[in-house]
Amino acid sequence: MTTELSTSTTPARGLALATFDDAYRFAKMVSGSDFAPKDFRGKPESCLLAIQHGSEIGLSPMQSLQSIAVINGRPSIWGDAALAVVSASAVCEYVTEEIEDGKDGEALVAICTAKRRGYPKPTVVRFTVGDAKKAGLWGKSGPWTQYPRRMLQLRARGFALRDAFPDVLKGLVTAEEAQDYPTPVVAAEPVVVRQATPQPAEERADAFEVAKAAIEAESDIKKLDAMRRKIDVRLKDKTFTSFQADELCDQIHARVEFLEAERGPIEAVSVNGHGYGR
Repeated sequence: MTTELSTSTTPARGLALATFDDAYRFAKMVSGSDFAPKDFRGKPESCLLAIQHGSEIGLSPMQSLQSIAVINGRPSIWGDAALAVVSASAVCEYVTEEIEDGKDGEALVAICTAKRRGYPKPTVVRFTVGDAKKAGLWGKSGPWTQYPRRMLQLRARGFALRDAFPDVLKGLVTAEEAQDYPTPVVAAEPVVVRQATPQPAEERADAFEVAKAAIEAESDIKKLDAMRRKIDVRLKDKTFTSFQADELCDQIHARVEFLEAERGPIEAVSVNGHGYGR
């Protein structure tokens, strides 16, 4: 693998980074400074890749950092930089832009004409308000509401430059266009509901014996009622089998009846609604 950065036929002015190590050291320095765009701050790897993308189309390192953007995971170039790169290329004869009143009720039409040297006809792209409406852009919050003329112009420019000079832009779309692409929806992973793992038989037996001893020793009827509710929970989490839960509830019922008989009818009235029988 070579350590040399790829270069275009049009040399970029500015700091010359001849090797990968030079480029990475520079990217690391810039990423920790205020000169780095906010999306590149603290990210030397992203700075390095932006510099590499820019070098392939003739941009200097600092121009690359200011002109290359990653939007929705796709590298792109801002529209003004794309026009500058194309205009500086030897294959570009001219690029003209205009905005005129439209026909058929469409108020504005952005027109970009790009002429490639040696080709008989220029590439002409028209982008209308109707086109923007079909794409769901017209009236969209943000630049399409604040600067509609400019956004029409940039969209026509992006299409024309990519059609006429794909070799110069190396497949990069304009950042303004990339911002309008729908954000990919990542499907959430399905929630897997796992059943409670039954405890080993010996652990269930120990818990069962402990519960039986606790019921036999308990003399508070309210606490016995709380034990019954806890048994329902332990049945659901597989601590007790259905047979064990029935036996413990029967034991609680018998214990409550014994305490009621021992203490008289006054306390018995307060627990009649608990329903210990199964």
